[in-house]
Amino acid sequence: MILRLALRSLATRPVRTAVLACGFGFGIAVMAALLGVGDVILEQAHSPALEGGGHVVVAGRFGAVENARFLIASVLGSPDLAAQTVTASPSKRATLYLLKDGRTTLVSVTGGLPSLERSVGDREVEAASAWIDDPADRAWAKPDSASVLRAMDRFHPIPNTPEFASSWAEWLYFNGRTADGRLRFYLTFMVGPATSAGRRAAGVRLQLDRDGKTTTYSAGEEVDAARVLATAPDLDIAGSRVRLEGSRYRIELALPGASGTLVLDAAPGQSLPPATITGARGWVTGYTAPVLSGTIRGDLTIGREPIAIRNAGGYHDHNWGFWKGVRWQWGQVAHEDLSIIYGRIFPPPDVADPDRVPGFFGVLGAKGPIGFSTAVTVEETGDADGPPQRVTIHAGGQTIDVTLVFSADRTVRTAMPMTAATTGTPVDFLQLGGQYRVTGRVGERALDFTARGAAETFRSR
Repeated sequence: MILRLALRSLATRPVRTAVLACGFGFGIAVMAALLGVGDVILEQAHSPALEGGGHVVVAGRFGAVENARFLIASVLGSPDLAAQTVTASPSKRATLYLLKDGRTTLVSVTGGLPSLERSVGDREVEAASAWIDDPADRAWAKPDSASVLRAMDRFHPIPNTPEFASSWAEWLYFNGRTADGRLRFYLTFMVGPATSAGRRAAGVRLQLDRDGKTTTYSAGEEVDAARVLATAPDLDIAGSRVRLEGSRYRIELALPGASGTLVLDAAPGQSLPPATITGARGWVTGYTAPVLSGTIRGDLTIGREPIAIRNAGGYHDHNWGFWKGVRWQWGQVAHEDLSIIYGRIFPPPDVADPDRVPGFFGVLGAKGPIGFSTAVTVEETGDADGPPQRVTIHAGGQTIDVTLVFSADRTVRTAMPMTAATTGTPVDFLQLGGQYRVTGRVGERALDFTARGAAETFRSR
């Protein structure tokens, strides 16, 4: 009935109906043309030729690629990709403002490395014979793993945000575990907020687990803020020190009740580049894992007892940021040539929505990265106030579908005033040791193994 009425209404005014039909048709045609032109423009905007030569353009998910030096050295430099990559040339675009006679002129500029721009066929620079690499360019053109490692592990100046400044902290974290699982250590070199002009609080803490018994040793002092920024990850705190020598971390401990030397050798290709999360009013936090997998050896003296550590599994990460009201879930496991790491951070709700901050899951092999995912869920089961008995982690995506089930058999609970909520609610930091059951696939590789690993979480006191 409705269709019949519509047809009769249109038939009574044929001229108006014809004009209306032509108008609709013209509108649809214009829209189709605009969509087609937009698609062509978008495709051309990503054309390697317009970017300055080459065959492939690599861009970040939200714009510029962060940590491009790491990408060149560790991702494109991995054996599988290096054989297929002729050369890679990083570039960056910006706006230059020219001021003359009270007038401002905006100029779009592009920066790059002279030798690499020529190697990818950038016609704009072919005839610029005077444009040659300087020493800083050469460090980018052929980055070595040692310099990339040091750049990843640099320390950061405290941002000028008085609201959060008192909760700023940055630390180097190391852990190691012997093959039989009887000994595990957790070691932190931390530099905290400013205590006075040019000075910052700092401390070293060693937690040692032996045959189910946990002991801790610590020392602290104030350190020179400028020296920390200039030399880190080389640190000297209260008689203990860290030195990065190539791809080797040498740690010398001089703590009350505990002393000795530890050496961590980083496995090539086993690094996670720096990443930062920002929030309202200048809030920021960051994380990197320079050594997802390595070997640790050394000798400790606990009291008067010597302890020899030989060919133990090692790990090192680095955190920085504002920590008031912050919590996180984290875990790490290694098996044969694989290293797996996952994590999720929960910022204070007044600076960022914790439910909208994605988790992270990464799998690295002997030749470099295998797969990553931000579609990550971490579920803890057990008493709400006690340690979780089981943690289930799932990571999904087009090329990854992995499930980790972690069963905790060791828990160390430590008060963490630094991360207490703004309401003053006390929280405890839980370090967990236990067994991971890993199943699923990454790309074309099937995963099915069990291995010991570590996890971290928080509980209200």
